[in-house]
This record gives sequence, structure tokens and C-alpha cells, in this order.
Amino acid sequence: MGYKIAVEKTKLSRLGEIDFNDLPFGKHFSDHMFIADYSDGEWKDCRIVPFGEFSIHPALSALHYGQSIFEGMKAEKDPEGNPIIFRPLKNLNRLNISTDRMAMPEIPEDLFMSAIDKLVSIDKNWIPDAPHSSLYIRPFMFATEGFVGIKPAEHFRFVIFTCPVGAYYSKPVKVFIHDKYVRAFPGGVGYAKCAGNYGAVMMPTREVQKMGYDQILWLDGIHHRYLQEIGTMNIFVIIDGVIITPALDQGTILDGVTRDSIVRLAESEGYVLQERDISIEEVINAYHEGKLQDMFGTGTAAVLSHIGEFHYKGENYELPPVELREISKKLKHRLTSIKSGKAEDVYGWLHTVAVAVYANS
Repeated sequence: MGYKIAVEKTKLSRLGEIDFNDLPFGKHFSDHMFIADYSDGEWKDCRIVPFGEFSIHPALSALHYGQSIFEGMKAEKDPEGNPIIFRPLKNLNRLNISTDRMAMPEIPEDLFMSAIDKLVSIDKNWIPDAPHSSLYIRPFMFATEGFVGIKPAEHFRFVIFTCPVGAYYSKPVKVFIHDKYVRAFPGGVGYAKCAGNYGAVMMPTREVQKMGYDQILWLDGIHHRYLQEIGTMNIFVIIDGVIITPALDQGTILDGVTRDSIVRLAESEGYVLQERDISIEEVINAYHEGKLQDMFGTGTAAVLSHIGEFHYKGENYELPPVELREISKKLKHRLTSIKSGKAEDVYGWLHTVAVAVYANS
């Protein structure tokens, strides 16, 4: 099915108000946003409008009962200046995994890609040129039912906005490994990118940030032993030359697009990579034996971010300096080179936005 997208362009761009040499993450928003509404079993009224507020019903079911999901993607410019997006169909697949788990309508591929292409082409001048910067793309959906009662909604809104961003983490990350609070359990929604997963960790995260840590590295909800993920990233550990990352089969961690990309790049480089349970005891034993070479996180916003130290049960453990971490540095370089169009895309991961088709429509 082809979706007609109406366009209302802003009368006054805010582009000149932005200092592209100083881009805090998620603070500045581009000129336009995409909106579509769902009712009677179909997506309707697809439009691109100037970025701004929209009114909601006080009984909005997303606010009361949590039917809300989102994704995160990035657009950059290739060496010729064309907008490119990294693995958008992988994000769409994960978005629709979330819609299924949260009893929400699926987003069709042609609607998703047409909306993103048109929106990015119109706001292509918002894509930064500086190193480590990009145009962050935030698709999200929420239930719009004006109803007080616990039932799956029948009306939804799908929105996409974009914002120019710099690096999410500017230095190695300090993480606190919690053995009290839990992020997810088997059978729950840990694998879905739903808003409640993030709301539930706000208080513990605030607590550890007051202690000087950036994020929490979560353990499993049953044994409180096995590494799961960080609030903003999937986790990787390198022990004695072997790259290890938690497996996805328990349904408790997010199937990260960057995670999957690093797994495939590592395998193509000939590294030994294991997707399996890894306990905090195994990590600490490797640390004391001098075999813990690296820990890093991966995510759309964070890309590949090195962990500088972690805390567990009253003890801090410092990781080797980043300059000594040859494996992760090589993987990060390969990933960022592909994402920016500076290296050959042998995997077919890059999507080039057809600006000439959309920009003037």
C-alpha cells in the first residue's frame, strides 16, 4: 500500500540558532516532524508538519497504562554529502517486535521508510558535519485512547522527529553493578523497547549517578549473577582474547542494532566471539587473574563506548587504558567508517536517502 504524506513546511527555520560545534545530546530539535494516526485498523492522515507541541486527552491511555514504544536511529552524510541511514530495516523489525509485545499496530515498511526518507530529506541541512556527530532519528508510538480502564487501546499515534547530536559519552563510562534492583525477568518486556523499561530504572540510576557513576550494569532477575545490559547499551567483555556478550534467548535484553553489527564485524575479523551467559564472578575472577582485557557497551546513541571502571559490592575495578584495547578500537573504527560511508559497505547496511525525490515535495 502506498501512503500519501502531506507536507507543511515551517515558515521560519531554527537552523541558524544552533551551534553545531556544541551539540548536547537530545537538546535541539530539527524543523519538522512526521505524524500518522491509527484508527479503524489502518494508518491515516500521514503528514509532515513543523516541529512543535500537540494536545492530548487527560485520560490518554499511554500516560495511564504505558502503551508507548520507541526506536533510535542515526543519519550521517557520506563523503559526497548524501544523507545515509544505518540499518533502518533492522530498527523497523525491532519496532514491530515491540508493537507485538505491547498489543499495538504494526508499522508497515513502506510507511516507515517513506516517512523517514521524506523527513530526513526535508531537514537534511540539520545533519552535522563534525566528527562524532549525527542526526538522531526518534520514531515512537503511543496509545491515544481517551479512556480510563485497563484494556489494549485501539487508537494510536506514530511520530518521528530528529535532532542533531554530538557524542553521547565523551569519555570512558563508569558503571555500577546492582545486586538489589532488577531491570527485567524472563517472560517480561525486557526485549521490547517500551517506555516502561526506562521509567522503572530512573530511581536506581539517579542513586548511582549521585555516587559518581554514569549507568547501571544490570544483572539477571533470577540469580542476580549474570550480566544483562546497561541502561543505554548492550554489554561486551573481552577475557583472554575472547569476546563475550550475553545471549538474547532469555528475552530479557534488547536486540541492539549496534550489538548485532559488532558481533558480525568481530566474526568477520576472525575473533572468537561467544554469545552466552557470563556471570559477574567470572568477570571478577578474570580481573584478578589479569585476563580481563576490555569491557565496552554498544548502542545507537553510544556507538561503542569503553567502560573505564565498574563497581560491585563495595569494590571498584579499573579497566586498562583505552589506548591498550586494540580489539574494541579496531571494531569501533570499522563500524564508524561504514556508518559514515568512508569504508565499503559489504553488508548492505547503509540506506541512502533520495533527496532529489523528496526534498521539494
